[in-house]
Amino acid sequence: MSSPRERGKSLMESSGSEPPVTPSRYESQKRRDWNTFGQYLKNQRPPVPMSHCSCNHVLDFLRYLDQFGKTKVHVPGCMFYGQPEPPAPCTCPLRQAWGSLDALIGRLRAAYEENGGSPETNPFASGAIRVYLREVRECQAKARGIPYKKKKKKKPTSEMGGGRDDSSSSSSSSFSFS
Repeated sequence: MSSPRERGKSLMESSGSEPPVTPSRYESQKRRDWNTFGQYLKNQRPPVPMSHCSCNHVLDFLRYLDQFGKTKVHVPGCMFYGQPEPPAPCTCPLRQAWGSLDALIGRLRAAYEENGGSPETNPFASGAIRVYLREVRECQAKARGIPYKKKKKKKPTSEMGGGRDDSSSSSSSSFSFS
């Protein structure tokens, strides 16, 4: 089976005799995200080459994206703080949702390596990024009054009769790439 790097590149490359392959929605989004991040780095003063990009640039980019967010995140002083469905509007800021940021980082992490970056130097795979995403998730969960609970893997039952087969559950399935 081909690696993610090869799959991503093969969608972009096509010989002259074959019709061009239409990239998947994921591949299109990944390319758009990569180009957006590259443009963000070019617009910095002074411009930052991708080879000098660090996790601090990634964190700044995530904070910059907040201004385009559509998720209301109540601040601790708001009278609706901790309420999942507030009864009236408030002036709390709109932010990027945690799930959107998490998916974005996943796509950028893959794109970095597909574009020649080394996994060891991948700024999107930094521990600081994971900490930031965890803090955003917890902050947004508290603001909405909904605690985030990590899904626990279900233990396989030793009984073969009458019970549901947990191995087909999407929340606990594991994939094997061989």
